[in-house]
Order: sequence, then C-alpha cells, then structure tokens
Amino acid sequence: MQNTSQLKRGLSVRHIRFMALGSAIGTGLFYGSAAAIQAAGPAVLLAYAIGGAAVFMVMRALGEMAVNNPAPGSFSHYASHYLGPLAGFLTGWTYVFEMLVVCLADVTAFGLYMGLWFPHVEQWIWVLGIVFFIGAINLCNVKVFGEMEFWLSIIKVAAIIAMIIGGLAIMMFGFGQEAGHATGISNLWEHGGFMPNGVAGVIASFTVVMFAFGGIEVIGITASEARNPILSIPRAINAVPLRILLFYVLTLFVLMCIYPWNQVGQNGSPFVQIFSSLKFDYAANVLNIVVITAAISAINSDIFGAGRMMYGMAQDKQAPHSFTKVTQNGVPWITVLAMTAILLIGVALNYWLPGKVFAIIASIATFATVWVWLMILLSQYIMRRKMSEEEAKQLKFPVPLWPIAPILAIAFMAFIIIVLGYFPDTRVALYVGVVWIALLTASYYLWVKKGMTIEK
Repeated sequence: MQNTSQLKRGLSVRHIRFMALGSAIGTGLFYGSAAAIQAAGPAVLLAYAIGGAAVFMVMRALGEMAVNNPAPGSFSHYASHYLGPLAGFLTGWTYVFEMLVVCLADVTAFGLYMGLWFPHVEQWIWVLGIVFFIGAINLCNVKVFGEMEFWLSIIKVAAIIAMIIGGLAIMMFGFGQEAGHATGISNLWEHGGFMPNGVAGVIASFTVVMFAFGGIEVIGITASEARNPILSIPRAINAVPLRILLFYVLTLFVLMCIYPWNQVGQNGSPFVQIFSSLKFDYAANVLNIVVITAAISAINSDIFGAGRMMYGMAQDKQAPHSFTKVTQNGVPWITVLAMTAILLIGVALNYWLPGKVFAIIASIATFATVWVWLMILLSQYIMRRKMSEEEAKQLKFPVPLWPIAPILAIAFMAFIIIVLGYFPDTRVALYVGVVWIALLTASYYLWVKKGMTIEK
C-alpha cells in the first residue's frame, strides 16, 4: 500500500528546465507573435521585455516557496496556506481550467496541422489519436515523460535558433532586396515609427504576450517530483526566463529587421516567411514539423501540470480523494485519465469550433494564467510578511528586490486583467473569467467547505 498515494522523484534539472522552456515556447511564438506585432508594431519588443520581467518575478516568488516547502499541487497549496482555503481552491481549479482551454486549442491545432500532409483524413481522427497517445505517455514513469518533453523542446529550440541564424543571413547577404523591400534595423522605425499605434497598441499586445509566457509556472509543480528540488528548482528558474526572453525578443527583432512590421504574418506564419526568403522549398513542411512538435509538447506538459495540480488539491481535500491514487511508478493515474477524458471533448468540438477561435482561446487562457500568477505573488508576499527577519535570512532562494519588485509585479498582473476587459476583442475573457470564479466560489461553499465542516 505504500505506493498508493506517493509521487516519485524522477525529474532532473535538465528535464525541469526544458519542460518550462517547452511549455512557454509554442503557439504564442509560432503564430500569436504576428497578432502582437500587428497590435504594437516594433514596440512589441518592449511588451515582451516588460512581460518577461514580470513573469521572472512570478517565477522567483514561486521558487522561494517551492524551495522552502516543495509540495504537490504547489501554488494551490501555497495559496491555501497563506491566503486561505478558498484562494487555494480558486487557484488550483483555475490552473486546471487554463490547462484544459490551452489543451483543447492545441489538440484541435494538431488535427489542422496533420491536414497539410493528409488532407483526406478526417480531422477528428488525428485529435482522437493524439489525446490517447499523450494520455499513455503521461501514465508512464515520470522520467519517461521528462525525457520526451526534453527532446520535443530541443526540436522547438533548434527551429528558433535556425530562424535567428537564417534571419541574420538574410540581413547580411541582402536576400530581402529581391522581395522589393530593404532589410536592416531601420525597418524598426521607418514604417510609422517604433511605436506606430502608440502606447495603446503596446498595452493591447500584452494579452497575446502574457498568453505566450503562460505555462512556465509548471516548474513549481515539478518540485515534488524533482530529485533535488533545493538545487534543481533555482537552476531551472534562473536559466529559463532569460532564455525565453532571448528567444522571443531576439527572434522578433530579427524578423522585424527583415520585414516591415506591417507585412509580418500576412503570408502565413512568420517562420514560413523566413524560410521562404531563404529559397527553402520545404519551408511549409519544416514549419509543420515544428508546430506539430510544439503542439504535442504543450499538450504533454499541460496534462502533466493539471494532473499533478488535481493530485495536490485532493491531498488538501479540495478535489475528489480518488485523485490521490498513484501507480507503482508513482503516477497519479486517475487524474491523467480524467484529463484525457475531458480532452475527448476536443474531438467533438472539432465539428463546431469556428476558424477564428485563437483570439478568444488566448484571452481566456490569459485571464486564467494571470489569475494564477497573481495568487502566486500574493501568497509569497503574505508568506514573507509573516516571517521574522531571522526566518527570512534562512531562505535559500529569496526573491530579489524585496518588497518593491513583488509589489510592482502584483500591480502589473492586476493591470493585465483590467486590460482584458478594456479591449472589445478580449472582453469575453473577463466575462468568462468572472463567471468561472463565481461558479468556483459557489462550489466551494456548497460542497468543499461543507464537507470539511462535516468531517470536523
């Protein structure tokens, strides 16, 4: 019976680092970046830099708590402990909701991508296949999962590096001249200025920018399965945000030096534009391999994260007790099966989902992501406020610039939620988010709190 409810430590620093990198480099960069560029112009570089700095503070806050107390369910557990059981309940289930929304988009995208090579095969067949495949991978030993995520992430990172090198080659050898426009840094200010749509354009781009960084918080969930969390979590957190910032900012910098910002994304993905300029005939096929890899990697990470979150919440009596059952390999199999079953909804949705669903999916996921990040920051802030000076000095991985940086990050996350409600295209996300939080709050008082009271 000793294996019925304990996770096993099978994730190394390499696994954790690339899991976070993989979950945060996906649809947001490969397709979403074009929408962000159209909103902000070249000033989107500022949006990614500011968003990246805020996310780094979230990761450091999470890292401080995870190293101090590595717990299953991570930020849901911390929110319960420092902000109260209701906050923990809202945070945990909102994270699960975020993972589900993104997964539904990704499994649908996978079906669309496969259509390039197999146009006569029904889309729902591919969706069904990938749901079962990823479900099976997540039922294996956590080390198998970590290895798969590592190699999937390597492919994505290699593609981005190839794009950066290819873009620099275009700039150096003037391949872009053949397309009828100049290449060079001057493209960043010659087409309406560096900030063509003003500050409002930069603010509008934040909804896509923050969506792009979503998923990186999975590092906190890995703490209970990391071989040496005191060593691996700080290393992963310190390495990943800088790399992501480098990948996003440098990639988009090169892209907008090659193409005027108002031409980016008009002929498909920015990646296709780069490879096509290099006269690479297989650009569409190469991109398809990359985006399929990105989709599989994202689904893989999201099922892992949501499953582990539900496991941790079940231990805190905020989810069904059956979610604590694990296999002999230490995998919470019922949570994996639950996520897989819910993702089968994606098979049905393929018949009804409209074509232009990305903006809605991205904005709803952004609300859920930013809510979770806000709870992480508030949990860490309250934890530190309750500590004595002596206890704070004992922390092995304290947040930098305390307390100014965490307060600024909290204000920024609150600002992003307001931004979602301000712009008509993303307003639906705020409505969905408010209804979701209201339903969760009602559920908590009707079932969870009542159950706790009866148990007492």
